[in-house]
Amino acid sequence: MTQHYDTIVIGAGPGGMTAAIYTARANMKTLMIDRGIYGGQMNNTAEIENYPGYVSIQGPELAEKMYASTTALGVEYAFGNVEHVMAQDALTWRVITDMDEYTADSVILATGSQYKKLGVPGEEQYAGRGVSYCAVCDGAFFKGEHVVVVGGGDSAIEEASYLAGIADRVTVIHRRDTLRAQKILQDRAFANDKINFIWDSEVQSIIGDDTKTTAVQIKNRKTGEVSELATSGVFIYVGLLPVSEPFASLNVTDEEGWVVTNDQMETTQPGVFALGDIRQKTLRQITTAVGDAAIAGQNAYAYSENVKMAKLTAK
Repeated sequence: MTQHYDTIVIGAGPGGMTAAIYTARANMKTLMIDRGIYGGQMNNTAEIENYPGYVSIQGPELAEKMYASTTALGVEYAFGNVEHVMAQDALTWRVITDMDEYTADSVILATGSQYKKLGVPGEEQYAGRGVSYCAVCDGAFFKGEHVVVVGGGDSAIEEASYLAGIADRVTVIHRRDTLRAQKILQDRAFANDKINFIWDSEVQSIIGDDTKTTAVQIKNRKTGEVSELATSGVFIYVGLLPVSEPFASLNVTDEEGWVVTNDQMETTQPGVFALGDIRQKTLRQITTAVGDAAIAGQNAYAYSENVKMAKLTAK
């Protein structure tokens, strides 16, 4: 028999776990589903320095603390890749994964986003063999070597600073002549003599031999000059894409796939809420995901209470 829950949270990043804490504290039977380990992108972050209560904390450590809070409240956790979310009837949602099916009064979408790829020759070929999207995961493989970081936002500059503590030299390649990262991150990178910058340039291709990455081909956007830069590793941070494919049929996304909500985290589908980095928003941080989650969790509780009342009335 398909298990029924008061709410199902899809995604176990900081937002998803916070939403589950709020619904569980409201005595809602809560299931949290994720296709990987809880914590989301926190597990790929070496140091978190802007989360209240901690001067600095390792991403995986914060993930463990949040997860412990959910299990202490009785939140159930299931592994699975969500394939579809659909209405079973006017008051019930069905969530189908590659492993099981569940039903719920409400659903909270918290699947976040994933790193965008460059889409250049060699990127796929050398993925895992010099090409990476996670410095924390793969930085140790490049101890004492030269690595390239592509991008100019917070993630790129944070990870360049992290890699500078491992690699011999880090080169940041950015398509503009100024960074988009927070000033404190910029100042830290500019002050590090192991980090240098190539401005107004784009990676055209990633070059390697039979086993590993050996260089990148770079084109200057202003002069058109093409050159090669020898490197052992290429770390790519050029933006994010929403993980929203399973929800396309709900018609709650914009043309780029971001889920659109109001300030109550409600989508256009009654009983479907969304939070964090999957939303159409400008600031994507752990703190903003957690704030969204508190609102989504509380409103999922209010909605679930209305559903229960409607079902009693129908009887």
